[in-house]
Amino acid sequence: MFLKQFTRLLKPSTLVAFTEPLKRLPALAAVPASRWNNSPAFALNGHHRWNSSSAVVPLADKSTAEAINKQLETGTEGRLFAVVQLCGKQFKITTGDIIVVEGYWPPENGDWLRLDKVLLAGGSDFSLIGRPLLAPGLVDVQATIVEKTLSHTRTHFRKKRRKQYMRINFYRNQQTMIRINSIEITRKLAESGAPEATGDRFF
Repeated sequence: MFLKQFTRLLKPSTLVAFTEPLKRLPALAAVPASRWNNSPAFALNGHHRWNSSSAVVPLADKSTAEAINKQLETGTEGRLFAVVQLCGKQFKITTGDIIVVEGYWPPENGDWLRLDKVLLAGGSDFSLIGRPLLAPGLVDVQATIVEKTLSHTRTHFRKKRRKQYMRINFYRNQQTMIRINSIEITRKLAESGAPEATGDRFF
């Protein structure tokens, strides 16, 4: 059904019916090529149309990096936050947060951790986005294991109709509670918009 309607839209007579009103509008003919970058937008019947590839946000320029570095020097960046990957899951964290990791995890109570897989970090008016991770050593996230415990009791219920089969199992998963001690940006940003060269990559 959908394909039949779609093929009707692709007929030349239908396309002409759509493009005829556009030819009569003088305002559309005066649209500039593109206001996002210097590449021209593609044209249809002499009319300019917006190209989605021209909306790519440019990398941070030198002034942006300088403004962020100045905030970091003066301590006006505000409360820092980060998105870290831990045990296959991503957590948005800030200083003082407590996150819970499900399942078995070797660290014990009182252990100090440094979370290396930082995908994003930011302050009150800037964000540093990794590709997919930020450069190692740029953001230092310190955490402590607060408690290792079991989750609340969960129920696993199975039943087969008309077979006199019913099973109820109760189980508790292991949980590790982690407190985020600090989030710090340890060094200045590179002045160029190109990504910083790093020898180590974490995945």
